Amino acid sequence: MPVFDHPDVLRSSRRRFVLLAGCAIWARSTARAQEVPTFSTEVKVVNLLATVRNKKGEIIRDLGQEDFTLFENGRLQTIRYFSRESDLPLTLGLLVDTSLSQGRVLDAERGASLRFLDQVLREAKDQVFIMQFDLRVRMRQELTSSRRKLNDALAFVDTPSFSQLRTQNGGGTLLYDAVVTAAEDVMRKPKGRKALIVLSDGVDTGSDTTLATAIDAALRSDTLVYSILFSDAGYYGLLGGHEGRGTLQRLAQETGGGFFEVSKRQSIDQIFDLLQAELRSQYSLGFVSDRPVDISGFRKIQLTAKPKGLLVQSQDRYWAQR
Repeated sequence: MPVFDHPDVLRSSRRRFVLLAGCAIWARSTARAQEVPTFSTEVKVVNLLATVRNKKGEIIRDLGQEDFTLFENGRLQTIRYFSRESDLPLTLGLLVDTSLSQGRVLDAERGASLRFLDQVLREAKDQVFIMQFDLRVRMRQELTSSRRKLNDALAFVDTPSFSQLRTQNGGGTLLYDAVVTAAEDVMRKPKGRKALIVLSDGVDTGSDTTLATAIDAALRSDTLVYSILFSDAGYYGLLGGHEGRGTLQRLAQETGGGFFEVSKRQSIDQIFDLLQAELRSQYSLGFVSDRPVDISGFRKIQLTAKPKGLLVQSQDRYWAQR
């Protein structure tokens, strides 16, 4: 048998071939790694939700990406991502003012809330939590997709009893604390579309935090606030009960949500119908800032529609996290 046909020689040759081939592959991959730069900085996409209306207040649903202009701190930005949102999962928080001033309107709020959730909630996609605030902030139902659990929880949303009032030290109507708690404890983790619906007369007494802090907390968690002013005029008298309007308007306007007011012309059920239509008719836009974030902080946003006579409802700033 020739020497080069011997089994031991053949095995040794195969080993050398495999070793040389492996070295060649390693050398080529190393060379490619040196030629192609790697980037460790994560690209951060800023997502915005917007609703567009005409001069009559009607929602406009047929705009395209090219119909919007976006500025960040006065600098024109490129909109990289765009879609019309009517089917994305929705995370909702229902915040109900249960202070004594709301005692006579709570039944109407509960009934309308039940009907609204029954219409808007898609049990396979959406999640809702229920929180009430008066002398303290209480979670009545954590995030769930169950209509039954939400209906059961709403039945227990009520004003404080007299025994609770007697034993409570301090307190009042903790509206701002409720918004901060909802934003920080619940809304920071979920992704996608997020909104708080605040049912209140807008009067805050006793919160540890401020209105500005509540707005900032909502913005940091990318959460819209829709505020519904439902006031019992008889509780405050003919001249009172309206100081909360400005508070609820600011909560809505600065976070990109909407403000509504229950009146003789517009019932709570009609408002919930409008709110449902708005939530299902939003535009989603995404951009990557032309300036990387060196220091965390808020950056101003100006989103406008190019067609004349259209009003864009969106947040006016966002939290740029380093």
